Amino acid sequence: MPPDLNMFRIKGAKGRDLCDAHLGSTRRDFLRVGGAGMMGMTLNNILAAQDQSKASPHAGRDGWGKAKSVILLYLQGGPSHLDLWDPKENVPDKIRSAFKTIPTQIPGIHFTEILPKLAKVNDKFTTIRSMSYTPNGLFNHTAAIYQIMTGYTTDKVSPSGQLEPPSPKDFPNFGSNIIRFKPTDEPMLPFVMLPRPLQESNVVGKGGTAGFLGKAYDPYYLYPPGDDMKMSKMDAISVEDLQLRPEVFSTRLRRRANLRQTIESQMPAIEKAVEKYNLDNYYEQALNLIVSGKAREAFDLGMESDDLRDRYGRNTFGQSCLLARRLVEAGTRVVEVVWPKVANSDNHSWDHHKDLSKRMKTQSGPMLDGGLATLFEDLDERGMLDETLVVAIGEFGRAPEKGVSTSGNGNSADGRDHWPYCYTSVMGGAGIKRGYVHGKSDKTGSAPVELPVHPREVLATIYHSVGIDPETVVLNHLKQPRELVKAQAVEKLFA
Repeated sequence: MPPDLNMFRIKGAKGRDLCDAHLGSTRRDFLRVGGAGMMGMTLNNILAAQDQSKASPHAGRDGWGKAKSVILLYLQGGPSHLDLWDPKENVPDKIRSAFKTIPTQIPGIHFTEILPKLAKVNDKFTTIRSMSYTPNGLFNHTAAIYQIMTGYTTDKVSPSGQLEPPSPKDFPNFGSNIIRFKPTDEPMLPFVMLPRPLQESNVVGKGGTAGFLGKAYDPYYLYPPGDDMKMSKMDAISVEDLQLRPEVFSTRLRRRANLRQTIESQMPAIEKAVEKYNLDNYYEQALNLIVSGKAREAFDLGMESDDLRDRYGRNTFGQSCLLARRLVEAGTRVVEVVWPKVANSDNHSWDHHKDLSKRMKTQSGPMLDGGLATLFEDLDERGMLDETLVVAIGEFGRAPEKGVSTSGNGNSADGRDHWPYCYTSVMGGAGIKRGYVHGKSDKTGSAPVELPVHPREVLATIYHSVGIDPETVVLNHLKQPRELVKAQAVEKLFA
C-alpha cells in the first residue's frame, strides 16, 4: 500500500501563535494521523498502550488503580535518614545523630526529635527504611534526580554526576506518562510542578519535562517570584497566564473547529473508533478551564483558614503542600512539590555537607515536619487520603560517617556526604499500608538488611497505584520501544 493511503492530511495555517518557539513559522502545514506519529505516539499507539495497561496481569492486584491523584514531595538535596527517620543507638559518635530519638505511633519505631509532628501521624503512612541503589555516575544530584523522576539513567554523565540541560530527547517525567495514559476527567490542570524547578548548580529542570512525549505533556510550572530564601513567595502566586488572550483564544477555537470538521469529513470512521473516549469532553474541559475559573480558585490559598495555613507552616514548603492538596481536590492528577532550595546549596537545603545540626534543627527539619504531617492529617480528615498517593523521597541519603567524603565533596565534622546505598522514603494513601515500616537498615544505616527497594520500584509502585502497568511500552524520540520503567511495583506496600 502506498504510504499516503494509510494516513490523511489536514491543511492548516502556520503556527505562529503557538507556544513551540523552536518551530517558529516552519510548522508543517499538515497533520498526519495514522502512519506518522505525533509526539512519539500515533493514535493507534495511544489507544493500544491504554488497552495494554487495562489488560495488565497486575490489574486487580492489591493497590491497583486506587490512586486518583499523586502528590510527590521531592526532597531534593538528599536528606539524612540517620538524622530524621532512622536514627541509630549504640554507635560511635561519628555515626550517631546529634539529635535525641523520640517514640512514634508505632511501638519500637523511633524518629529523631526533629520530627515530632510526623512521629504522631506515622500510623497513617508507610516508612521505607531500605531505599538503595548502587551508583553508576549517580553519586551527585542531577543524575540521581533524573533517575527517580524518569526511571532511567542517562549516557551523558560526567564523573561528578552533572548532566547536560533538559532536551526533547529526555525520558519523560513520570507525571507526564501518567497524564497521557490517565487524563483527568475534570476541567483542571492535569500536572503541576511547584514551587521551583529541579536544580543542581546551573543544570535546571533536568528530569522535569515530558521529554520525547512533547510539550503537550509538560507540567504546568508554577514558580512564584523571589529567591529560595523568600519564605512568603507562595503568597505571590499569579495564575493570570491561565487566561488566554482573546485573539489567541478565538484563533485556537477556529483552528480546533476546522480541524474537527476536516477529520469528520475526510474520515468519519475515526469517530466510531474513538467514540468511547468522548473527545467532545476534552474540548469542553479545555474551555471550561478558562471559563469556570476553577483552576484560579484552586490556587487561591487565601480561601483557607489562618489556623490551617499555620499548621502547614508559613513557609514555601508548607504552603506548597497546602496548595498540592487544593489542586488534587480540584481534579489535578499529579502534583510535584520540589523542595524549595537548590539541591547543592546552604540554609534549608538537604545537602548537609556542613552545619547539619543547626540547619536541620532550625530550617529544613521544621519545614518538612509541619508540611508533611499536616498534609497527611488534612487529606485524611477530608476523606481524600484513600484515593491520593503521597510520596516523600530524595535522590539519596547521607553517609553514616560524618566528615568523610564519598562523592568528592568536602564535609565538615558536622556534615554528611551523599549516600545512595541506604536511605528512607515515605509513602501513604491510596491503599498503602498505614503504620507500616518496610525494610530495615543495618546497625549503622549503611545498607539494607531486609527488603531493599530501588528508586525505579518506587516509580513502578506509583504507576501501579494509578492503574498503569509499569512495563507499558512507549516509543522514544527514535521510535524505539521502551518500558515506562524497568521494574515491578512493591506490592507488599499495599494493604
